[in-house]
Amino acid sequence: MTDYAVLLRGVNVGGVTVRSADLRSTLAALPVSGVKTFLASGNVTLSSEAATDELKSMVEAALRADFGYDAWVVVLTKERLAELAAAVPYPADDAQMHAYVTFGSDAGLLTELFEAGAALGAEQVRLGPEAVAWPCPKGQTLEGPLSRLGPSARYKASTTTRNLRTLQRMIRD
Repeated sequence: MTDYAVLLRGVNVGGVTVRSADLRSTLAALPVSGVKTFLASGNVTLSSEAATDELKSMVEAALRADFGYDAWVVVLTKERLAELAAAVPYPADDAQMHAYVTFGSDAGLLTELFEAGAALGAEQVRLGPEAVAWPCPKGQTLEGPLSRLGPSARYKASTTTRNLRTLQRMIRD
């Protein structure tokens, strides 16, 4: 049994509403155990015998069937999530800045996004093939280069971004 973190893309924004209780119910119907949701933005931990890619496919299919939207998720082991969160060079609790991590299920597209951000002068650090960390001044989250690039049609099926504090909570609980 492997412990996983499942990060849903684009829920509870843009007209896609997925309540945590409904999400837990949908995922509990899969061959998984210990489903736990965090906040109302599509953060889940669970355990499964399935391989990462198989779990990703199962979760996306279940979300599409139960909630009727084009669901995309990034799935990582909790161990890998902890490694990536520990590698973020920005503080989780800073009075002036947020620390974010953008995760990608397609390393090539994440590299492309990283390079596009660099071309726009974004401060960022590649944490591994599946993650990029970046800081953003509080109150400007939607205005930064990576905030504007990530939601574009090119990247939205393979990337999702989380605040470092949320990741730490998922790892801890």
